[in-house]
Amino acid sequence: MKQYHTQMEAAKKGIVTPEMEIVAKKEYMDVQELRELVAKGWVAIPCNINHKAISPEGIGTKMRTKINVNLGISGDAKNYDVEMQKVDLAHRFGAEAIMDLSNYGKTNTFRKALIEKSPAMIGTVPMYDAIGYLEKDLLEITAEDFLKVVRAHAEEGVDFMTIHAGINRRAVEAFMRDKRKMNIVSRGGSLLFAWMMMTGNENPFFEHYDEVLEILREFDVTISLGDALRPGCIDDATDAGQISELIELGDLTKRAWEKDVQVMVEGPGHMAMNEIEANMKLQKRICHNAPFYVLGPLVSDIFPGYDHITSAIGGAIAAASGADFLCYVTPAEHLRLPDVNDVKEGIIASKIAAHAADIAKGVPHARDKDNEMAEARHKVEWEDIFKVSFDPDKAREYFESTPPADRHTCSMCGKMCAVRTTNMILAGEKVEFCTEK
Repeated sequence: MKQYHTQMEAAKKGIVTPEMEIVAKKEYMDVQELRELVAKGWVAIPCNINHKAISPEGIGTKMRTKINVNLGISGDAKNYDVEMQKVDLAHRFGAEAIMDLSNYGKTNTFRKALIEKSPAMIGTVPMYDAIGYLEKDLLEITAEDFLKVVRAHAEEGVDFMTIHAGINRRAVEAFMRDKRKMNIVSRGGSLLFAWMMMTGNENPFFEHYDEVLEILREFDVTISLGDALRPGCIDDATDAGQISELIELGDLTKRAWEKDVQVMVEGPGHMAMNEIEANMKLQKRICHNAPFYVLGPLVSDIFPGYDHITSAIGGAIAAASGADFLCYVTPAEHLRLPDVNDVKEGIIASKIAAHAADIAKGVPHARDKDNEMAEARHKVEWEDIFKVSFDPDKAREYFESTPPADRHTCSMCGKMCAVRTTNMILAGEKVEFCTEK
């Protein structure tokens, strides 16, 4: 009979789980070292007992930086086939996690199909689903109703859930005192804030936090402590509301670990580049080195249509400074629901940020592919270059769109290619241009 409920409980008991074995192999790590990190909460392995198709991943200290892809339907865009195309793209380009943020109608049909087929971790925000699932307006929903939705998602096989438990009365007081330009931009956070203000009650996820943890423990669901008061513009970053909530999240992290529930903590948001490193270190200190999951941060507010780039810049700095998990941002951010091409652009941008950070952090074998690319470029072997490329189809398409006369160059430099010239000289050959045909 199984001797544990969660990965953390097993790790504390000295048990190495099959999931730990898989993660250790992926990370080139001794499995006992990984077990110790899971026991301390410094690494989470989100892996619901009912998600049978999952390929487990570790998030946290000494792990590769992972990325998440958001998708799901809304009232204005409710084509499930298109969302499944996005899922296929996420799998193709190696996204380690997918969050179903559907907020329209009966979402569980799509979510069950997603969990059944996906090797990636699946996350949700139960707060988004509450109104549609319960068929009640916000004011009519009770604390018990919110817990019903959490249990339903856990039973379906969701691996991690964003729970905005930190926006309690204390955090709200700090937010209200320190006026913001953008107020609350978290969808789940704004709904909870509205519920609290309309009912006069405490945040139900904070008030009934122990009951939430019992549900998550039963199915080994990792709690992703949502940052309801994250900054929605760079001018609101590192303000009293954000920091007040972060302090609450640090306490909630310890309470979850005491119940053997794995934790991730979510972070900003929008933030100027010079503030990012300090925020990463502050989060790690206040939240006891729990894995840190960041949206962006977006380093500027004036580039709608290009926010996958503003996010990738911030994400690379964040991950190099200690963040463990990047939520992708697409070019459609702030504008509309992303289409399939937007999703691809967002995934690639986020992967660039994650990979660049892993190189900076010295993650084992992070440079291997880059070294392979250097060797292929040194030899000017285009087939090898395409093979090593993260997106071989795009690399080939660009090269072939203006093919060079000499296949050992490209149309940028032609026979003046620096690599070709140097190779010829080192091989004892003479470089001549005027006599060459």
